[in-house]
Amino acid sequence: MPQMIFVNLPVKDLAKSMDFFKALGFSFNPQFTDETAACMVISDTIFAMLLTHEKFAGFAPKPITDTNQSVEVLIALSRDNREAVDAIVKAALAAGGSTFSEPQDHGFMYGHAFRDPDGHVWEVMWMDPAAVQAQ
Repeated sequence: MPQMIFVNLPVKDLAKSMDFFKALGFSFNPQFTDETAACMVISDTIFAMLLTHEKFAGFAPKPITDTNQSVEVLIALSRDNREAVDAIVKAALAAGGSTFSEPQDHGFMYGHAFRDPDGHVWEVMWMDPAAVQAQ
């Protein structure tokens, strides 16, 4: 069985968060989704568990980070090309997200970032496969 990752994120309004990510093209696994949690499918082995604050608090003994005051994590996702990076950021902004940083073009790598409605930062990037193979 391949190794998987489940990123757990606290959300204030589960339905609103699900609607936001559905607008970006993500789906949810109904087997692990209820009124307190939603399992967002990022890939076959990567998932984001969107948890109500109450549910999240049951797993974390420390207070939930105020994302208006600080950044708790940078979640980086790859895309197949620059256009796909721009497309998901554009969709995020249209769905109620906000810009976290301006696009960064390093030639062999291109990235842009947005904040979801709960302030979690999603960095989206593309890297030229030829540049990776040259390493």
